[in-house]
Amino acid sequence: MKKIFLTGALLLGMVSMNAQTKEELHTQKVEKQAVADAAQAEANALQAQIDALPGWRKGAFGTIGGSISEFSNWYSQSAANNASGNIGITVNGFANLIEEKFFWRNNLNVNLGWVKLDDKANDNLDGTPFEVDDKDFDATTDVFNISSLYGRNIAKNLAVSGLAEYRTTILDNFNDPGYLDVGVGLTWTPIENLIVVAHPLNYNFVFAKNDAVFQSSLGAKIVADYTRQIGAISFKSNFSTFQSYEDGDLSNFTWINSFGYNLWKMIGVGFDFGLRSNKQEAANFQDTTLSGADNKLQSYWLVGLNYQL
Repeated sequence: MKKIFLTGALLLGMVSMNAQTKEELHTQKVEKQAVADAAQAEANALQAQIDALPGWRKGAFGTIGGSISEFSNWYSQSAANNASGNIGITVNGFANLIEEKFFWRNNLNVNLGWVKLDDKANDNLDGTPFEVDDKDFDATTDVFNISSLYGRNIAKNLAVSGLAEYRTTILDNFNDPGYLDVGVGLTWTPIENLIVVAHPLNYNFVFAKNDAVFQSSLGAKIVADYTRQIGAISFKSNFSTFQSYEDGDLSNFTWINSFGYNLWKMIGVGFDFGLRSNKQEAANFQDTTLSGADNKLQSYWLVGLNYQL
């Protein structure tokens, strides 16, 4: 009986010691986490002071998405033997010079995508493809946008500014069409990281072979850009619109959004989507007149690995 009592007491003591040790470790962890949070807050405050200093701010982030597949004798689908793949790449870069009396902001957005489907049922008996069977990657997404904004401050959050913005495709039909906006007006920065451009005097140069549809005109240019990084999250939203004074059918807008979440070092997950309305492009694609075009909303999206430089 005495042995049983001693054994029970020993077990209770071990359980008590283990519980106490676990509780102590948890307390130490909470204390260390509080110290780490305080140090991170100090580091964030120092970074905010660095960002407020005059000089250049540069950076880039984007998304890479893709997949490849091959099927052999997969009879449940129409192309039982095929190889397919798709690749998508986006790049968002900026180089901004911020000084006490002026600023110069430069932005780049590129979104490229390719896809292919090799239907092996179309191959000849010796394995070579028919002439009509295309095994190459075809361009599916093709967006290129670059802008440069210069301004002289006339108040704390207001500046007289000039903007040049160029948009086109680079994989197919380069500069056909191409759009060059050049204008002057005001730039407003109501909060940090948000830039609002209002240029009532802007000329929209349009370069294209189809002169019957694509026309240059005078109008107003409005741009809103918000770019920010919060911890592991990168975010950029850019809205750009041209409103023609000559004809509403010559107006257009583009809205591009990019999100990135950093998981490890410079790699994470990303999501991009864009919207556009441009009746001139709709008329050219539908091979009709500008007035007869069905101007449906254009869109794209991409999910994949995210990188940050």
